[in-house]
Amino acid sequence: MPVMMRTIQTALPPTVLLQEPARDVFAAQPGLTRLGQRLIATSFDSAQISTRRTAVAELTLDSRAQDPVFFDRDTGLLLSPSTKVRNEIFAREAGPLFIESARKALDACPDLTAADVTHVITVSCTGFYNPGPDYQVVRGLGLSPSTQRYHLGFMGCYAAFPGLRAAKSFCEADPNAVVLVICVELCSLHVRSSNNPDAIMGSAIFADGAAAAVVTAREYQGAGMRLDHFETILTPVGEESMAWNIGDEGFEMVLGTYVPHIIDDHIVGALEPLLAHDESLTDTYADIPHWGIHPGGRAILDRVQRRLELSDKQLEPARRVLNDYGNMSSATVMFVLKDIMEGAVTGAGPEGERVCSMAFGPGLTVETALMTLLPDRTS
Repeated sequence: MPVMMRTIQTALPPTVLLQEPARDVFAAQPGLTRLGQRLIATSFDSAQISTRRTAVAELTLDSRAQDPVFFDRDTGLLLSPSTKVRNEIFAREAGPLFIESARKALDACPDLTAADVTHVITVSCTGFYNPGPDYQVVRGLGLSPSTQRYHLGFMGCYAAFPGLRAAKSFCEADPNAVVLVICVELCSLHVRSSNNPDAIMGSAIFADGAAAAVVTAREYQGAGMRLDHFETILTPVGEESMAWNIGDEGFEMVLGTYVPHIIDDHIVGALEPLLAHDESLTDTYADIPHWGIHPGGRAILDRVQRRLELSDKQLEPARRVLNDYGNMSSATVMFVLKDIMEGAVTGAGPEGERVCSMAFGPGLTVETALMTLLPDRTS
């Protein structure tokens, strides 16, 4: 059997953040310049996001917490908790999402049990604690205490791909391996009022969510996504344009306005080594029906679509995830791949349908993956 991603399952915090009310709250904060107010209106309104999820219940903007930490409803003020306070909330809220999404992924494979899981890979860039989420998943799902555990931390929006690539390597080394890859990001913990364009953009697009995949080379009869090949490329420019730093009042995003231009200039070159892996593919991209693009923002999707001459249909999964959930950092591309799997795998022919996926992050790093949707072989 080739290495297969058998399922992707997701989990979300219950609190829904509506884009327009959130915009109005951020725009009403004291200390904003006129430019800051204009940037808030532009960033929120042009994001093409309707709803997001947050682990911070106060950010419903309706809550009247007795001792507010992030938002005081009575005064309308956004507060500035320390990085320590934000990270303590991450430690409390992230674990249940890691466990819930992992449990749902394992339950979606009825022929597998907790005893079959050999490796756990957890991914996050929005908080730290130890014993960490890898430990919590083993305990929470009742996995073997000898389960191999790995945590990929602070890599950014592209980190799902190193996780899947590692899972593929484990399965190639041990055909009996069953690997859980789990991404959980609580980006909303780091929002704050600011005149800084990067902070404003982060407040307008970032959100919380979890996604977990089961990866294995074991024989089975269901549908799934074959993991064919991965590549990673560092663009020659952009190191200062995208970064993720730790400040005194949360983690601080750097997302320069030039990032979409850098992706526009270098995306074709980043795809060349990936597509060269399969001689049947051409550089017209027409041979690849499905594109799982990380929706880092509307401008990035627009640039990718225009440069690669992709159709609106090919960008539907990415735009749908952006609209419904926002940018959940590393978990986001997993949501997009889940959308593709559920929307197309039943119609895949016997040879399957190709999927090209990519995500972007600090560096500037471009991670790409070539996959194949395979149909259910039980019928």
